[in-house]
Amino acid sequence: MTGIILLPSLITAVNMALGFFAMTASIKEQWALAAWCTIASVFVDMLDGRVARWTKTASKFGVEFDSFADWVSFGIAPALLVYLLVLKDHGRIGLAISFLYVLCAAVRLARFNLKSLEGEESSPYFVGLPSPAAGGILASFIILYDIWAEEKNVRTLKILMKQVPLLFHLLPGIVLVLSILMVSGFRYSTFKRMNLFKPRSARAFLIIVMGCLMIYVYPQNTIFILFSGYVLSGFLEYLWRLYKVRRAGKEIYG
Repeated sequence: MTGIILLPSLITAVNMALGFFAMTASIKEQWALAAWCTIASVFVDMLDGRVARWTKTASKFGVEFDSFADWVSFGIAPALLVYLLVLKDHGRIGLAISFLYVLCAAVRLARFNLKSLEGEESSPYFVGLPSPAAGGILASFIILYDIWAEEKNVRTLKILMKQVPLLFHLLPGIVLVLSILMVSGFRYSTFKRMNLFKPRSARAFLIIVMGCLMIYVYPQNTIFILFSGYVLSGFLEYLWRLYKVRRAGKEIYG
């Protein structure tokens, strides 16, 4: 029984270790390795909470420990990676943007913890962009940048790779936007209502299959596209809610 109780915490420790390794790789200017460590952290982070629920060993300690690990892996590590690669060349502004990202990640996680302790974790939405998604999109872009800069012989989507130089120059602004999104009121799906093993329609099944095939054929590009799509989903969900409110208002008042 003790082993089962420790299992979620061990998985969380792996998440934190990957974040630490990402930081050491960034210091050594091993950009791709640092980015892949962050991507691996995203997938590991998906496991600890689920394992805790499956083994019925969820605890307040686990929630707090998971947040510390997330802050290391998706707050500090991506900020250090982007700072050393790009933002340090922007002087004080770059340093300020990097710190803002770390600060917003901490605020986002603290706010999530408070809602979890108040019993609101069953909501189908996150309020604010989850830190793993923010760290994931930065890491997935760095992977694309490394492929482009090193001219690696990797199968890629040419239309996307042509945008890498532009996105690289826009990276300070992108980090700033991600920082704001983490503490914003935009809603992002938790995917709790989605069962990947039991898709409820042929359309959902085909989407899952197509996604898997894209990851197999264009892994680096697809990971970036998936993270980008998730980040944009918050805007789209907000616009959809705004449209429904205005439509309802027109129906009531004519």
